[in-house]
Amino acid sequence: MKTETKVVSAGRAAKWTNGVVNPPVQRASTVVFESVKQMKEAAVNKTNQTLFYGRRGTTTSFAFSDAMVELEGGAGCALYPSGTAAITNAIISVVKTGDHILMVDNVYEPTRDYCEKILAKMGVTTTYYDPLIGKGIEALIQENTSLIFLESPGSITMEIQDVPGIAEVAHKHGCIVMLDNTWGAAVNFQPFEHGVDISVQAATKYIVGHSDVMLGTATAVEKYWPQVRENSYIMGQCTSPDDLYLALRGIRTLSVRLKQHQASSLKIAKWLATRPEVETVLHPALPSCPGHEFFERDFNGSNGLFSFVLNKGTQAAITALLDDMEHFKMGYSWGGFESLILAISNVQSMRTQTKWKYEFPLIRLHVGLEDADDLIEDLSKGFERFNAVLDQA
Repeated sequence: MKTETKVVSAGRAAKWTNGVVNPPVQRASTVVFESVKQMKEAAVNKTNQTLFYGRRGTTTSFAFSDAMVELEGGAGCALYPSGTAAITNAIISVVKTGDHILMVDNVYEPTRDYCEKILAKMGVTTTYYDPLIGKGIEALIQENTSLIFLESPGSITMEIQDVPGIAEVAHKHGCIVMLDNTWGAAVNFQPFEHGVDISVQAATKYIVGHSDVMLGTATAVEKYWPQVRENSYIMGQCTSPDDLYLALRGIRTLSVRLKQHQASSLKIAKWLATRPEVETVLHPALPSCPGHEFFERDFNGSNGLFSFVLNKGTQAAITALLDDMEHFKMGYSWGGFESLILAISNVQSMRTQTKWKYEFPLIRLHVGLEDADDLIEDLSKGFERFNAVLDQA
């Protein structure tokens, strides 16, 4: 089945829709039973998408979990109230005191904070590694290494990792491979076809697609699915059925949205590459992006998130660039229909293992669904303000 068809049909089994097009919103805390036998049967089958208690899920959550598995793969999908909750709970479901984990150096900042501020207190040690290390990661594996965490591409500096190469080495040493697949958005990268054991996403981003829901997912292969599922339940993780309804609705347009994000972002990225103010463009679909060869080999497409690095600039000039944008607004998220812009002056402060080679700030863009020419005009005016401040200096 083609991706465009999958996103329309995923999670729409008759047992969830009950004869209507969209799975209805089923809100529940308490599930009531008519007999002791019925209650016992529910208890026996509580881990198998059976109504048992609200925190175990309702038909709305079962439908969304099914949809994610149909799109991304795996044996099951656990749901969380945010992407960060998905990451932290998925990690804690498979590590224990005394373990060592390998964490990619370009990782999402809250993931690094979790390693240093929470896992460290629990006796779990972390070593950061170069995102482009590939199979060379074998030299960093210790006897107590239990998990290798990847984020590909990195959500700021955009390095694409050799996921199959790292997975091959990891499994050779009995390590679990976990991937933050938010950029891949379930359809542009198939994690379980490339050796991943657990794939986490901030469904807040492209799955929902409209910047109005916080949501996280963790899909896992059969070997680790019971651990992820039961840890989620024990830790009290649950999600709003209303949010899940919006996520299910977002899935239906996922393919067409991603294609438009991709087309517009590539047009803008290629335009940026011609600008005299730009040192380099970090778009996974362009050869200038580190690890581009792995994007070409492993991905089905790109989206609207990429970065570029300036070759000059002061704080005042960057402020002038960012202020007064008409279409690009400043914000920390991405994946919605709107365009966003974010400046990062000190990338090196966000990593410890690898050296950031560029002197001037990085600008991250999320290219939304506005017309690409309007967005280019917006950026062009921003560069005019940027240059005006530098000329006055």
